[in-house]
Formats: sequence, C-alpha cells, structure tokens
Amino acid sequence: MQILHPPIKPYAEYRLKVEEPHELYLEESGSPDGIPVLVLHGGPGGSSEAFNRRFFDPQKFRIILYDQRGCGRSTPHASTQSNHAQALLEDIETIRSYLKIDKWMIVGGSWGATLGLLYAQAHPEKVLGLVLRGLFLCRPEDIEWFYGGGGASKIFPDAWKEFLRPVAKADVDGLFDAYLSKLEGPDELARMGAAKAWASWAGQCATLRPNHTVMDRYADPHMATSMAIIGCHYFKNKGFVEPNQILNNMDKIKEVPGIIIHGRYDMICPLDQAYQLHTAWGAADLNIVRDAGHAASDPGIVDAVVRAMTEMAKLLGRNTQA
Repeated sequence: MQILHPPIKPYAEYRLKVEEPHELYLEESGSPDGIPVLVLHGGPGGSSEAFNRRFFDPQKFRIILYDQRGCGRSTPHASTQSNHAQALLEDIETIRSYLKIDKWMIVGGSWGATLGLLYAQAHPEKVLGLVLRGLFLCRPEDIEWFYGGGGASKIFPDAWKEFLRPVAKADVDGLFDAYLSKLEGPDELARMGAAKAWASWAGQCATLRPNHTVMDRYADPHMATSMAIIGCHYFKNKGFVEPNQILNNMDKIKEVPGIIIHGRYDMICPLDQAYQLHTAWGAADLNIVRDAGHAASDPGIVDAVVRAMTEMAKLLGRNTQA
C-alpha cells in the first residue's frame, strides 16, 4: 500500500487580491519545473492542509495550494460577500495567470471535485488532466442526501440528532436559514455552538472508522466557522450551479484524461455520484476503494490518490527517474 510522501514546505507563498474584499492565500511547493497541479480543497468553507502536498512526488510536481474565498488563511474569514461558484472559478483563472501557467492538472476532493469539474468544463483547453476524490455533483438530491434527513441521517441518527440540536429543524429548505440565523446572531456562544455542530456532523460522517484527528480538525473554531457559514450560504443556493449542470456538460471534457477515486462507504457523497460521472466521461478511470469512506486521510484513499498521481505523471509524459 502506498503512503504519503515525506512532509515538505512551500518554496513560495503569496497574498493574492481578487474581487473586493477578498485576498487569497496561495503557495507553491515541490519542483518549480515540475508538472503544475492545482489542489482544490473541500467544503464549501474548508481549507488547504499541509498534508495535501504529500500526495505528490515533489521532484515531479509543481504543487499549488490555496484557500478559497473566506476560507483558511484567506481574508476576510468566513465572508459570503461576492462568494459564489462563478467567482471561485474566476479566482482559479486569476491564479493560473498570476503564476504564468499555460496548462495545469487539477486535483480536487468533495466540493473541490465539484469546482474542478466546473473549471474544466469552462476551460478545457487549460486542463492537462483531472484527479477527483469523493465525487460531489452538487445536485439538489446530493445536498438533500446529507442535509435533508432522509439519507446519511439514517446511518448516523445519533450524530444527526446532535446536528439538529442548535436549530430543531429537519427540513432541508428550512435548515440552512435556521442555521444562518444562529451563525449570524448576536449570541457569541450560540454562534460558536452552531458552527461546531455543523462542522462536527461532517467530521462524524467523513471516515470509515472514527478518527479523532479528523473530528478535532472539523471542530476547530476557525475551521468550523467558515465551514458552517460558507456551507450554509452555498447549499441554501444549491451550490450556485444548475441542477445536473456537471453531467449535462460532460461532452466539453470528454477527451480530458481523468481518474475518479471514491470510497465504497462514503456517507457524505454516496458512490452513485462517481459512478454516474464515470459513465458519462469516456476518458476517465474509476477506482472504487473498497475499505474507505469520504475523507482523504482514510488509508485506502491515500493509497489510491498517491497511485493516481504516479499514473498521471506517466500519462503526461513527465515521469523522471530518481
């Protein structure tokens, strides 16, 4: 089984101003002459992590990480102003231009996979290939599975009960407004309690087996706040994408090579999403990881992603011998 590459540090970090009031955190690591690869983090409202660099051979890849609007080290934190899917796609193009990259590989997990597909469909000529994990098509039914009380809640009824505690709502249409009223209210303790409950719901469901490192990361106040506020903002607006938008536009990237990686027991984004995407995308391989859930840290997912990066390096003709 493949494991992560050793830890590395960025060789360059930037603060990139985009549409007001947003300023993005951006970093590069690995080889400046390697295959350029942009890593899109999940959420909406998540952030890039140091371990994301470790999926790539640093001698072969120019690894580019950044935090999306309102996320992580980008500022202002948890801001929903001018924060929607089209704006995030524009930011990706701004980053590509800023770094003077002609074409690059796109890697994304969960919401990052959604963004990766939307970007590739908008700019197929700029994409060398895609590696997508924990596929999220962002259709109304995909949002309802996790937040509508009829899907994941049946597998994790105890965690779902705790998730509803701050708002006492179960209807998907009312849930986001109810959460936002708490998250934007005057009571600081109520705001933080709601943020932690929102993020902990995802943390509880993300891994095949309970993982306190993952749950602690989701419950961190900084992470929880952006996950909750930005997540509610996006899901209330159906991700700012049209129903079935991704599958309806797969013809635009039918020649772009890709690898789809999905845990068999993914409770946040069920496997049918990856399977439908694979069926519609002739140029992609589907790797169903039999002993994994949603999280990138599940050992089976780590193995599959590291292998996928090796395969893509060879496919793109840039594989070098040590």
